[in-house]
Amino acid sequence: ITDRYSWEEWAATPLVFLTAWHMLVTRAQLQKGETVLIHAAGSGVGSAAIQIAKSLGARVITTVGSNEKEAKAKKLGADHVINYRTADFTKEVHALTGSLGVDVVLEHIGTETFTKSLASLSKKGRLVTCGTTSGGKVELDLRFLFVRQYSIMGCYMGGRSELDQAIGWLKEGRLKPVVDSVFPLKEARQAQEQMLERKNFGKIVLVP
Repeated sequence: ITDRYSWEEWAATPLVFLTAWHMLVTRAQLQKGETVLIHAAGSGVGSAAIQIAKSLGARVITTVGSNEKEAKAKKLGADHVINYRTADFTKEVHALTGSLGVDVVLEHIGTETFTKSLASLSKKGRLVTCGTTSGGKVELDLRFLFVRQYSIMGCYMGGRSELDQAIGWLKEGRLKPVVDSVFPLKEARQAQEQMLERKNFGKIVLVP
């Protein structure tokens, strides 16, 4: 680590930037000029993925759960922000892409969003998934899958070389850790409650 960021910011870095890098760069192979839908801009992986996607030259559409998070998502580089509580994100995606859909979806919500995430893809689109925040059971119509020629890829963490590349971009300032708040370890319960209530934008850090 370097003195570019604080200890708390560096602590918030490895898991989310490695995961997002593995999903977008290694697995989905997101290209300049493509459009990507990234769920939950306020999450650790979401906030990291937005930055990586923009650095790659992609057009970024993201979702948030409150109007307050919209400005923060745009500051990270999102081109379009959809409040999933007040709008159908699939319909919004098709409106923003001229009914074509996105090239890539970064999915880490699970049951609540998976089917609609697939419906947001363009023909031959790629979906990468790493999480099941809302549950792990989904229904999949195989006819929809093969007629549209989708690719669905599971992602889990990544390798050391990927982490080194992401850290390199952080050291250059192309990416920035996103810390919502810092709690002393004795207040871990309050930190957990804040996350469960989805009040955070970025990582919550515990310090000894």
